[in-house]
Amino acid sequence: MSAEKLLPILHQHVESLKAQGIAKSRESIIAAFIAGENGLGPRVELQDHPGRKFLRMNSNSYLGLGRHRQVIAAESGAVERYGAGPGAVRFISGTFRPHVELEQRLADFHGREAGMLFSAAYAAMIGVLPALIDENTLVVSDELNHNCIIKALRLAKLGQKAVYPHLDMAALERILIENKGRFKRVCVVSDGVFSMRGDHAPLDQIDHCCQSHQHGYEQGVITVIDDSHGVGAFGLQGRGTEEVTGARADILVATLGKAFGINGGYVVASEGVIDYLRETAASYIYSNPITPAEAAAALAAVDIIDSEEGGRLLQSLRSMTARLRSGIVQAGFATLPGEHPVVPILIRDTAKTSALVQHLFARDILVTGLNYPVVAKGEQEIRVQVCAEHTIKDIGYFVAALQDFSGG
Repeated sequence: MSAEKLLPILHQHVESLKAQGIAKSRESIIAAFIAGENGLGPRVELQDHPGRKFLRMNSNSYLGLGRHRQVIAAESGAVERYGAGPGAVRFISGTFRPHVELEQRLADFHGREAGMLFSAAYAAMIGVLPALIDENTLVVSDELNHNCIIKALRLAKLGQKAVYPHLDMAALERILIENKGRFKRVCVVSDGVFSMRGDHAPLDQIDHCCQSHQHGYEQGVITVIDDSHGVGAFGLQGRGTEEVTGARADILVATLGKAFGINGGYVVASEGVIDYLRETAASYIYSNPITPAEAAAALAAVDIIDSEEGGRLLQSLRSMTARLRSGIVQAGFATLPGEHPVVPILIRDTAKTSALVQHLFARDILVTGLNYPVVAKGEQEIRVQVCAEHTIKDIGYFVAALQDFSGG
């Protein structure tokens, strides 16, 4: 085998990840969904643990739309009409009516002129940033930005990158002041909602700062926001960080794979920006799109969020999130304030974090533990995610399990 010399090196790398405690290891395999009963929400069965019913507190499906009857019916009908896959990239023969309809629906949902689908939000960021950045561009990035932004910037041929401390607007302004005259263009990029903490970027302040310094750069200062965790789960109408802050990014990237419950990513912006990205974003040009059936399902999901039912789901999500935050504090743990359904339990100790994850698993609760070096020392946490399908009894069961924890 030609890879024989390479295999020991690969094995050593995997073992090193395990030793550091950051290996993903074996994935939990969901074998079935089990309907809720007696005031409890849905449960899942894991393949390696038959007969046990797990409360899922680590899902991105914030509204439970992936299993909504209208969404499933829309996808099923589109499969019958268009088939299981697109069969080509968009510019060859891979564009179907549901793709185009969804792009316009998403643009309307966000109050933009145009939208553009990608195979994933990660692929969207990988495509968008390198296309907008050149050697004359200064990129300014929040230190806690998602991996997709970090990797996209490594692919881009940028002039310089500056990183400001998390949510530090004074530092952002200093960077813009200090670099006037050195670059033609500035791209300020940030998560909307930060996936590990559930806090959000002060987009109104970012926008004001950027507008204040437009005159110092020949090609202006643009904002690119990845609000994958915000859209559909944050704000009274589910419009995410833009709604909550009352401000708008020049270019908004988001996902269909979280609150919308489907798959894929997208970007919305002015028509001119979208026309340019269709010609330059490599991950759009050279990758198949989501399936026509997924696009039809996503259309149904957007319509639900915009309906009275969507309003009820968002209200339930906010209510359960507030109940959980209060319960975490009452159980003697620390968390961060906010309304987003990502609710971190701040443990700040690696051994205790791992012990609490195991304690909850033993009580049929699935959570995600984040330990050093995935997060900085002193920032170890358990990320809990609320879903509109969770009930008062579910939250009470979870809080009771926290109260039973002895400390590891």
